[in-house]
Amino acid sequence: MFYWFMKNVVVGPLLLGIFRPWVIGLENIPKEGGVILASNHLSFIDSIFLPLVVPRRVAFLAKSEYFTGTGLKGWATKQFFKATGQLPIDRSGGKASEDSLNTGLRVLGEQHVLGIYPEGTRSPDAKLYRGRTGVARMVLESGVPIVPVAMIDTEKAMPTGTRIPKVRRVGIVIGKPLDFSRFDGMEGDRFVLRSVTDELMYELQRLSHQEYVDVYATSVKEKRATLSR
Repeated sequence: MFYWFMKNVVVGPLLLGIFRPWVIGLENIPKEGGVILASNHLSFIDSIFLPLVVPRRVAFLAKSEYFTGTGLKGWATKQFFKATGQLPIDRSGGKASEDSLNTGLRVLGEQHVLGIYPEGTRSPDAKLYRGRTGVARMVLESGVPIVPVAMIDTEKAMPTGTRIPKVRRVGIVIGKPLDFSRFDGMEGDRFVLRSVTDELMYELQRLSHQEYVDVYATSVKEKRATLSR
């Protein structure tokens, strides 16, 4: 109820009226059943605008730090992420990664829409980076459709490090569902997982027209952080 109220009465109408996002391919999202929306990740506001334009409720997996802050700011951040349908996950790897996978599978098993960023983090420079194979495993284990989504110009509206977005139009291009049924039962094969992930990233590149870089975005961020010390 809170999610619906914020999306349709409070936050949604305000943001849609100010930013006037344009959308292509909304009809490609199934109207019922579990489905994965796999998106590029340019800005913090990707997790806001995509759920606003999709008629169905979208749950995103968000880092757990957003839900554990203290004081008034921590409380407000937690309430905001809950209101936008995001679920806390631990991204430290190992068992935490397995728990994140299970959280996503639970959402899909309940026939809901799950939003995922295959790159694993925001792009540091608006380029598209190598995808993590967790999304492929989730697709093959759940058997649900996966729909590629390209966010357009959101990094220009709210660059990394800024607190208040600039008023400008952003876009969302939604591709047709991808079919990976030929890999049924092969979710334990790392070569299959990489193949599925790379095919998904190729489609995201085609929709977004971003320059593709075949390394992980986290590696680029770590290298830049080291050089800046």
